[in-house]
Amino acid sequence: MLVKVVNNSTNPLPKYESKSSAGIDLRACLETDLVLDPLDRILVKTGLRIQLPIGIEAQVRPRSGLAIKKGITVLNSPGTIDSDYRGEIGVIIINLSNEKFEIKNGDRIAQLVFAKYESMEFEITESLDKSNRGEAGFGSTGIK
Repeated sequence: MLVKVVNNSTNPLPKYESKSSAGIDLRACLETDLVLDPLDRILVKTGLRIQLPIGIEAQVRPRSGLAIKKGITVLNSPGTIDSDYRGEIGVIIINLSNEKFEIKNGDRIAQLVFAKYESMEFEITESLDKSNRGEAGFGSTGIK
């Protein structure tokens, strides 16, 4: 699948790091370094704008290494980039650790995963078909 991209950063285009990778890494596009204090959040620009085919979304997700090693994650995970959005991709980063975290230009801060979707239509009804689960939710299936 072909995705058009405008790269207004000094960073290389995102790429798959292995043959079977689902995501491509997004890099920070910064003029000056940023420091996130514990529990701070910030919008980090990437310098990238993309044009997706209709029926495809791009999901901005955390990088697992940053999450486990540094406590850094994407706040609205996954963030959705719709196929008709043409603005710069930004990543809402939050520092959930107890230590300051520095972000420099070119640092890999998140990943982008492409996914197919379908648009739905709604039909007003007075009731829903019964299921085995019914209205049970939030832990109703247990942990073991």
